[in-house]
Amino acid sequence: MFIALVILTALLALVAVNSAVMKLRKDERVVDVIHGTVGVPLRFLPVLAALEIAGALGIVAGLWVEALGIAAAAGLTAYFVGAVLSHLRVKDMKGLAMPLVPLALSIAVLVLRIATA
Repeated sequence: MFIALVILTALLALVAVNSAVMKLRKDERVVDVIHGTVGVPLRFLPVLAALEIAGALGIVAGLWVEALGIAAAAGLTAYFVGAVLSHLRVKDMKGLAMPLVPLALSIAVLVLRIATA
């Protein structure tokens, strides 16, 4: 089970860091969806990116420090639940898939981190 945790943690960390980098670079597609469709002010993009980077670092470090891994996975889960709710709030079914995949990964990492603690 720990091997699955390591693999899913690495995958989620890559997804979160990639998402953060796209926000920091103000990638046109990201800005169109997050700002244009969902309505998040552009000044919040660096904050959202910082949360994703912190979560990614936390889940990786959490492979050695269980409590940190649980907290970081819970934080990423909450972050992506918020993203899903934001898309649902504006009835953006097209963009809903973007946060659903990392949400599923973060839930899986959280469950596995708790199970292997």
